[in-house]
Amino acid sequence: MAGVNIAGRTRCAGVVSFAVAALCQSTTAFAHNPLTSSGQDRAAGLLSALLLLGFWILYVRGCLRVSPARSRALLFHGIFFLCAVTVLGPLDDLAATSTAAHMTQHMLMIVVIAPLWVMSRPLPQISAGGGRAGALLWRPALRLARYPVYAAYLHGAVIWFWHLPWFYMVAVNNPWWHSVEHASFLLTAGIFWWAILRASAARFPAAIVALLFTLMHTGFLGALLSLSQVQFYGEARGLADQQLAGLIMWVAGAVPYFLGLGVLLYHWYNRRLA
Repeated sequence: MAGVNIAGRTRCAGVVSFAVAALCQSTTAFAHNPLTSSGQDRAAGLLSALLLLGFWILYVRGCLRVSPARSRALLFHGIFFLCAVTVLGPLDDLAATSTAAHMTQHMLMIVVIAPLWVMSRPLPQISAGGGRAGALLWRPALRLARYPVYAAYLHGAVIWFWHLPWFYMVAVNNPWWHSVEHASFLLTAGIFWWAILRASAARFPAAIVALLFTLMHTGFLGALLSLSQVQFYGEARGLADQQLAGLIMWVAGAVPYFLGLGVLLYHWYNRRLA
């Protein structure tokens, strides 16, 4: 047993070393992030970075107690790096003036980072790293994830809230609200995708309904932005830029939902045959 534990820790240390090396070798990805700014931008950027780092440290600490599979650990660290680049990298600067860049940032969080983090199955490590105090934070989220439709309602409300013109511009113009926007996207998307990808057999029908509901309302929002001849987000952002943002949500953003739907239907069909 001790040999297995040592081997697990060695494997975990190797994966962590790889992740840290990749981060250090990719400083150019963070060349224009909020951390290099001043004033409120700098403070909000530092807080976002510390929260992400704290989450990563929690996972690494848990890895020393409950060793994950190498592939899952690599996936977790890779998605952590992608999240850091998305939140703190040059895309965040572009989002201040481009609706398409801002939408790309949103969709990376909602349909790439969140589901892949769920697929890395980090709960044993997060639980081991956070202990009882940490459990107080994620147990309510896990309880909500038992109800896919409710999770979809919450996630959908957050998506529409932050894409209403007034709230959208508040997030663009205020770095603190921009950080809150990012946190709400990641949190509710994580709960939603957990409810979908980790659904029990009894909840497959509800998960399919939740996924279709999300696909339809996000597609409608994307189509609204893409087909409208009205600039919703101010004259400084061109209509073509807004229409491109709509296409990113409508077309590119739909692909992960269709993939998730395919996975659900495949597992549901196999369980019905069993």
